Amino acid sequence: MNKLYVLVLFAFLSTLFMFSQEGNVKGTVIDKDGLYVPYAVVSIPILKKGTVSDADGKFLLLNIPIGNQTFKIEYLGYADKDLEVDVKENETLEIKIMLASQSEQLDGVVITGFNGGQSKALNTQKNKQNITNIVSTDQIGKFPDANIGDAMKRVPGITMQVDQGEARNIIVRGLSPQLNSVTLNGSRIPSAEGDNRNIQMDLIPADMIQSIEVNKAVTPDMDGDALGGSVNLVTRTAPEGFRLSATVGSGVSFITDKRILNGSFLLGNRSENGKFGWMVSASVLDNDFGSDNIEAEWSDEFEYNTGVLDADGDAILEDVDVKAFTNVFEQRSYIVQRIRRSFSANFDYNFNTNNSVFLKTMYNWRDDRENRYRLEQEILDGEDIEIGDFDINSNGIPTRFPVEIKRQTKGGINSDRNKNTRLEDQRMQNYSLGGNHLISNLKLDWMISYAKASEERLNERYAEFESEYIINNRITDSEFPLFTPVDNNEANELSNFEYGEITEENQYTKEEDLNMFLNFQLPADFFDKGDGFVKFGLRGRFKNKVRDNDFFEFDLEDTFPTMSDITTRDYSDTDYLAGSEYQIGSFASETWLGDLNLVDGELVFDEFLRANFDVEENVFAGYAMANQKVSDKLTVLAGLRIENTNITAKGNQIEDEEDLVGSVTEESSYTNLLPSVHLKYDLNPKTVLRFAWTNTLARPNYADLIPSVDVVGSDEEIFLGNPELDPTTSMAFDLMGEYYFNSVGILSGGLFYKDLEDFIYTSQFEDDVTGFDIFQPQNGDGATIFGAEFAFQRRLDFLSGFGKNLSIYLNYTYLTSNADGVANEDGDERTDLDLPGTSPNMFNASLAYNDKKFNIRLSANYSDAYIDEIGGSAFEDRYYDEQFLVDFNVSFAVSVNLTVYADLNNVTNQPLRYYQGVRSRTMQAEYYGRRLTFGLKYDVFKRK
Repeated sequence: MNKLYVLVLFAFLSTLFMFSQEGNVKGTVIDKDGLYVPYAVVSIPILKKGTVSDADGKFLLLNIPIGNQTFKIEYLGYADKDLEVDVKENETLEIKIMLASQSEQLDGVVITGFNGGQSKALNTQKNKQNITNIVSTDQIGKFPDANIGDAMKRVPGITMQVDQGEARNIIVRGLSPQLNSVTLNGSRIPSAEGDNRNIQMDLIPADMIQSIEVNKAVTPDMDGDALGGSVNLVTRTAPEGFRLSATVGSGVSFITDKRILNGSFLLGNRSENGKFGWMVSASVLDNDFGSDNIEAEWSDEFEYNTGVLDADGDAILEDVDVKAFTNVFEQRSYIVQRIRRSFSANFDYNFNTNNSVFLKTMYNWRDDRENRYRLEQEILDGEDIEIGDFDINSNGIPTRFPVEIKRQTKGGINSDRNKNTRLEDQRMQNYSLGGNHLISNLKLDWMISYAKASEERLNERYAEFESEYIINNRITDSEFPLFTPVDNNEANELSNFEYGEITEENQYTKEEDLNMFLNFQLPADFFDKGDGFVKFGLRGRFKNKVRDNDFFEFDLEDTFPTMSDITTRDYSDTDYLAGSEYQIGSFASETWLGDLNLVDGELVFDEFLRANFDVEENVFAGYAMANQKVSDKLTVLAGLRIENTNITAKGNQIEDEEDLVGSVTEESSYTNLLPSVHLKYDLNPKTVLRFAWTNTLARPNYADLIPSVDVVGSDEEIFLGNPELDPTTSMAFDLMGEYYFNSVGILSGGLFYKDLEDFIYTSQFEDDVTGFDIFQPQNGDGATIFGAEFAFQRRLDFLSGFGKNLSIYLNYTYLTSNADGVANEDGDERTDLDLPGTSPNMFNASLAYNDKKFNIRLSANYSDAYIDEIGGSAFEDRYYDEQFLVDFNVSFAVSVNLTVYADLNNVTNQPLRYYQGVRSRTMQAEYYGRRLTFGLKYDVFKRK
């Protein structure tokens, strides 16, 4: 074996330092404005040598015979270009290539900003070896998307879950957010979420990103924990010449009729000798908005007190057969101010043609100030319901019964930062230092990055007052449940609402990532069919996640015995978006709550002990792969990735919810082998066929790994963590066909199949010794996903007159799934259960008109309903309802550099909606209203 190592090392060194009558050519492809042209095909046809430029338009061709060589550069939407280059022996020649758009050569054809962006996106997709979807900067700018999450929903197979009307969590091909990888320039983005791995896509403004790469079939040099796919956000880099770009705008959120302010700028340049480049940018959005919300829970059980006592003196309860009815109803009003800031500074320095380094930085900071007013009404326990307190109609639905009512105000302290609101301070920062080097014919690149995400919610306060009365349950429309008091005077009398609680809590979550990788690439042509390469490398990722919460309760019942003893305000709104019949009433005012001097609070351990944890996760990875042309049309990329994971998880051992017995620390480790094969067959210059076989994994959520033990004796329940959880693994097959139009467009379709093992769900079972119910995350058996994707984009330039400036953007995804090994509350395995997150139908469409000055676009996004959370039975399953979003935007180029724009979002006033079991049973419906923004964009390029 040692002899084999020596032979391999000798062969490697011989290849590395072999010199011949050859040289290298390094270059950058730009357009007429000096902007980089990514993923252009650069070839020397007579030598059968070629490559593809990277995301920054840069390319490198090795081992080219000396003398004059004819380079050919090809790019959709741009005219092909031939260039004579004199290659020098044992030198790396640096060149710059400028492409001219077809509009400069074809009369009557206009390549607008959208088509330029579409051209870059489609060229990237066409020339990449793996199955990828791309959204470029210009495309993002042509849709009314304020953050990256909103831009992502335009991609085939992508579903976004929303928070306060903005797209936050990404679902790729039906796989939930924590099962997907999100990177920034190839470096993992940490999560500020406390109990999962979800990446907050609404934290990053869309105008800070150069392009979005959605890798649906990952290659061995990518992180393996990307079950659904890997999303890479590419930030803007230093330009080839001076660039100044700025946006200033305003608008209105119609739900509150309050203003929106936004602004951004980008400034960059390169030194006269071209060695040093820099770019700084910043963005800010200040939005005052809110949401109108109704929520409900449903039950099919009803019992009441017969008034008769048993032999032990306990009340005898009588069960009544009833049909599903609303047993809990809530109405909520949110008032929100969201300020999102982002700063970026990127630098690069070229020491010479063979060595360069870069520094990329980004800092995102979002303040989310929120006041919430919640009216909660819940049916009383059976022992508190007497004969005569309720009515059940002939259909078996309770129509009248007594409830406990809680009026709760959420706010914060009166300070310059909190401003009497709950302040959620979320930050994400990333700093990456890397380099690219050429040593003879060995390409070497490396990067070290530090990233941190945090969420801090300090001095979050709640004031709650309680009462009881009898309500009428509206049963005429289950999609809009409503409880109304039988006696309005009783319900509106503030003195009837007695002190419940006043609390203050502090929450802090942080995740820190240290990433480093080293890649080596050597030219290799195993089949004598042109350029290929072998690539291998190492990666380390060292993660620490900490959650540290506390919770205090204050005994102020004697000071504020009822709501009549405090400052209140009526928050009813006749324009409530769920319906004018929903009048929420009076609550403790946010200023009264913020001004309270809360001291000598009592710690409430059951509110936070189980939530706190400290997890370290270290991942060591290595890979090797080869990319080879097997024939003139067929290219194969095959390789193997190995990932070793080591986890140390620390949690709390708790009894009776509040007695801390001590801490528990557990360690675990596992290793995954992840082979993959990617085939790309160029049927002709316009048609590409692809096949991929990939293996990926998804690591368990942090909260599931915590070795916590929480015994709740009063409820006869035990909550356990599970540090022995295995990662979920997937073997996937993809088949895709793509046809590219000369006029910059695509027609594509494909099928994909994923076979999952050890997916994770929460199991419920009975303890043999105590008889308590135990809740613990467990690995299920397996799950499968099958899907189909279709996409069509093109400009209708074959039409005449007005029609030639129209363009269409369409994509559709179909999904079906099945999950095995999930038990119900009785321990029986459930059948015909979909994997959570798999929306069966997803559709995007837009119709646009673009000429030299005027651009107008109508866009629609649809995702079908899907199961979001598995309950103890089919009756308790929670579903995320279908969404149909329509947006409209228009812009006008006043000059080459100045553009006026206006965007109207959520034209259909689409709510966020969940339902329980069947679509008619609303669990939540949250309305955000429409949003109008408008402003100016200014852009200047000066190419060197």
